[in-house]
Amino acid sequence: MTPDVMVHAAAGFAGLLSGAAALIARKGSRPHRLAGNIFVVAMIFTGVSAVYLGLTRDQTGNAIGGVLVVYMLATAWVAAKRRDNESGLFEIAAFVLAATGAAAAFYATVEAVRDGTALLGGIPGFSIASVIAFTAAMDLSVILRRGIAGRQRIARHLWRMHLGFFAAAGSFFPGQLQFFPEVIQQVRPVILLFIPAFSILLLMLYWLARVLLFERPRAAAAK
Repeated sequence: MTPDVMVHAAAGFAGLLSGAAALIARKGSRPHRLAGNIFVVAMIFTGVSAVYLGLTRDQTGNAIGGVLVVYMLATAWVAAKRRDNESGLFEIAAFVLAATGAAAAFYATVEAVRDGTALLGGIPGFSIASVIAFTAAMDLSVILRRGIAGRQRIARHLWRMHLGFFAAAGSFFPGQLQFFPEVIQQVRPVILLFIPAFSILLLMLYWLARVLLFERPRAAAAK
């Protein structure tokens, strides 16, 4: 393993640990905020290093994934720091980045389908492109409404932070199978390694339902 890959892996591992700590800690508490800040810094560093590795090793997919992780976590962090009904140049830049990324992802997937190189008929590519397009639409909504408040602002922070953590867990567990002990590599089905990532998605749905449907606006805004 080369030094640049080791640095990337170490940052990703730090992101996984701090992300897990943020999930366990009581929402809004000092440990939660501290772990969350460490998670964001570690994962942004991981994303930037993924872009570097992808560009220097002709791995376009990894570079795109790195940009998406940085985008998701940066917008999630800013959503938590913004005051209610506040937006600015950051949200405009985020929208432009997401809209451009969605268009590029759709185009690349269509070309892959035409060339016969797309996996599963291009379904994974179209799925990723659709998620990016959705995030762009949400950014545009924030811009047009000149910010969001209360539950919606907290929900924006929650689902983007969880999706960033999902990407990290998905990249580490099934994506780095070669680094696990041989006994784990031989486990069938390998789908078991997807359990941590999809558990994060379930937690995301739980917290979104709790914030948007069950908590009082003042309690949700305090998170």
